[in-house]
Amino acid sequence: MSFVVTGATGHLGRLVIDELLTRVPAGDVAAVVRDADKAADLAARGVELRVADYSRPETLKDAFHAGDRVLLISGSEVGKRVPQHAAVADAAKEASVALLAYTGVLGGPDADFALADEHKATETHILGTGVPYTFLRNGWYTEVFSENLAPVLEHGAVVANAGDGRVASAARADYAAAAAAVLTGEGHENTAYELSGDVAWSFAEYAALVGELTGRDIVYKNVPGETRKEILVGAGLPPAFADILVDVDHAIERGLLARTNGDLSRLIGRPTTPLRDTLAAALAS
Repeated sequence: MSFVVTGATGHLGRLVIDELLTRVPAGDVAAVVRDADKAADLAARGVELRVADYSRPETLKDAFHAGDRVLLISGSEVGKRVPQHAAVADAAKEASVALLAYTGVLGGPDADFALADEHKATETHILGTGVPYTFLRNGWYTEVFSENLAPVLEHGAVVANAGDGRVASAARADYAAAAAAVLTGEGHENTAYELSGDVAWSFAEYAALVGELTGRDIVYKNVPGETRKEILVGAGLPPAFADILVDVDHAIERGLLARTNGDLSRLIGRPTTPLRDTLAAALAS
């Protein structure tokens, strides 16, 4: 049996590997990657590399072994993820894995925004395989904001179409710790966890915090969705992706990303990382 992480060279995947290596011997950890060269550092730490591609189902037949505990990290290619994830789930079933954990989206079947559609379809497919599962329904990563501070600082404004909605975000490392805890723990089979930060913050509070940490005047500008799309497209984003971001902000306005039920902090055994800490680290780097 191995603890297997797909998408292991991505931001979240590497953090999960780091967490696993604090819990189990490196020889018990396997990383599923598309490019072994990009994972050379993982191999140097003793992690087994299994080369496979979500989009090439034939490569997945050797990615999993009987009894493995697998984390399927959702792919990044929006619009292609349902068949990709289905191929991984089918390969996991064929291999008779002991557990398939999947990183979905906060709210699961109740999430009514477009970005959630592929996650909901993936959960349905996994259920149909009969493989023991754990749904890790991740809320927003704080890094979505902390890694995109340049336009905020340039214009002195946080621009969104989220109204007074709140976001219960957490650091990627928090979600990675939860995934590692599920893979290495017991009693998580056939369970869904709604994972989010301990504190939900508003965009006005976010703007004020950036201002406090930088000593600058930062305001929150709530704009109509159409205006936000124009801004995003003007900044170079494809219109289809701009539509997704606008739709997410509307979901935030409706309170769909504000849930603070404590599942994440319970799984990791500590409070989630405060917004202030992640922003301060980003600004200091």
